[in-house]
Amino acid sequence: MSDMITADLVDLDLAAETKEAAARSLAERMVALGRVTDLEGFLADVAAREAQMPTGLDGGIGIPHCRSEHVTEPTLAFGRPAEGIDFGAPDGPADLIFLIAAPAGADDAHLTILSALARRLMDPDFTAALRAATDPAATASLISGETPPGAPAPAQTAAEPEPAPESDVFRIVAVTSCPTGIAHTYMAAEALEQAGQTEGVEVVVEPQGSAGFTRIDPAVIAAADGVIFAHDVPVREKERFAGKPTVDVGVKAGINRPAELIAEVRDKAARGETTAAATGSPVDEAGGPGEGYGTKLRKWLMSGVSYMVPFVAAGGLLIALGFAIGGYTIDKAPSVAEHFVWTDSTSWAALLFQVGGLAFSFLVPVLAGYIAYGMADRPGLVPGFVGGSIALTINAGFLGGLAAGLIAGGTVMAIQRIKVPAALRGIMPVVVIPLISSAVVGFLMFLVVGKPIAELQKALTDWLSGLSGANAIILGVVLGLMMCFDLGGPLNKVAYAFAVGGLANPNEGSLKVMAAVMAAGMVPPLAMALATVVRGALFTRTERENGKAAWVLGGSFITEGAIPFAAADPLRVIPSAMAGGAVTGALSMLFECTLRAPHGGIFVLPLIGNPVLYLIAILAGTAVSAALVILLKGMGGRGGKDVGRDGVPGAESGTAPKVPVSV
Repeated sequence: MSDMITADLVDLDLAAETKEAAARSLAERMVALGRVTDLEGFLADVAAREAQMPTGLDGGIGIPHCRSEHVTEPTLAFGRPAEGIDFGAPDGPADLIFLIAAPAGADDAHLTILSALARRLMDPDFTAALRAATDPAATASLISGETPPGAPAPAQTAAEPEPAPESDVFRIVAVTSCPTGIAHTYMAAEALEQAGQTEGVEVVVEPQGSAGFTRIDPAVIAAADGVIFAHDVPVREKERFAGKPTVDVGVKAGINRPAELIAEVRDKAARGETTAAATGSPVDEAGGPGEGYGTKLRKWLMSGVSYMVPFVAAGGLLIALGFAIGGYTIDKAPSVAEHFVWTDSTSWAALLFQVGGLAFSFLVPVLAGYIAYGMADRPGLVPGFVGGSIALTINAGFLGGLAAGLIAGGTVMAIQRIKVPAALRGIMPVVVIPLISSAVVGFLMFLVVGKPIAELQKALTDWLSGLSGANAIILGVVLGLMMCFDLGGPLNKVAYAFAVGGLANPNEGSLKVMAAVMAAGMVPPLAMALATVVRGALFTRTERENGKAAWVLGGSFITEGAIPFAAADPLRVIPSAMAGGAVTGALSMLFECTLRAPHGGIFVLPLIGNPVLYLIAILAGTAVSAALVILLKGMGGRGGKDVGRDGVPGAESGTAPKVPVSV
């Protein structure tokens, strides 16, 4: 640790009023010592990490941090502003600010040291000593662990209660993880362990950080009475913890309110709840109690969309193949169960079309069911599917599915809050909750909200059918901007779900929308790939390698292929991508291109109406985005000098790792 922070990296009078200014001031000290090679590039990486989740913690602490190829060695800088700076912590601004810079290829030993600092930040004696420090050198020694805090940890006194007998101890196993795996992961682990000691609960934590993780002994998991997941990335090997009372929250909840989480899991155990989400399910990302309603709503909706997409891909492509083989009259073919000729291509086309149509008929029920699942776990599935099926019955369509999922999830959550006698707890998940919630959802969807939503859906369908001229072009611009703003994120998924919803009852307008959405979504990765070829000197070696893959990803309509570029340089890449997406969306609408397949990129080109003009729209948007990102990078002076593991610019040795940007 003493190698990571020196007196030159300590600023006890940090002159900054915003988190961006604080990061810049501390980063400039790193640049002066040769530990950061590109100030603007490093700050872009810090900003990208900050955009994922605020780095402010309770207790007046801010820990902006990131991995970056612009860092030559693990470095820690500390600043103490006169006035607190807002880093997004629930309890207010931070007056202790740590800027942690880790190389993209940092080894496990360095990351372990940084994780030790993260744990020490949970010690009130340590933070009090930092606030009282007056000398930079002494502060650096304190942070590095060479000087202990002024007050030692209090020893246990006779007045403290005796430990509970071994057989009576409540046991909890926990997993903590965050996107970077440097700070929040270990701070949450420390907070849970300390809260366990205070509450008289045995807590064993498995921090799944960047330095790797040591699995909890299976015997310890088997003996545990409950599980806490405090994570912002999927828990690895989550199936190990199945079948136990589980609390599933974001990592910051583990830091800020560990005692509440322990109380919650004990309460679940007392009620006999034994739920644990399946490995890798989108409910892992469902909104935790500490998040705002907007964040929770976004995650619930994304849960439904995530489960719906495979049905979209399978059903939509089968329908498209049916049309391609049998022509656009294939939807009039008789049922293949009654009439099928093995040697007739029309029969095979009808088979593909009808199987695809059945898969597509699940879209709205699956969307509603898994929105409810994201809100209330498995008890939400039955009323969610019932509500989604009702939405189809009353022609409320995609919008009805959204409403049904939210109503179903909310109803189940309300029922779960009701305290019931112990004798009824066993039948609640399998009888009482499905019965009551399905009845409530059915009543509301059939008699209250269903009909107005159906009218709104009809109006939207009629509007899409009549789209032409300037209105269509404006819609194309909006959809293009949405597809390229967050590159596969929530706004992108909203635009995509809007287009796919129109395919359930296709008309000329909805087919144009689908074409515009897919075309715009292909632009960002294609543009970044083109830019790395035209002006490779403006990009790092890793970005140039990513550019090769981006050709295939873009052509396959995988917008996420541009994420590594956006994470490294968001202020230049994202506006460039949005500009190209807007151009492509507008041109696709102007050219009246249509698309019946919900996915596939250039591989479904034969199924596109006006395919030549469609390609022109994609090429035009790609050229605009590539030209703009090259122009902005050139003006900003960001070259593509590579930084090897030894920190020497241009060291492209064969042993240097090719590490993609982590997001």
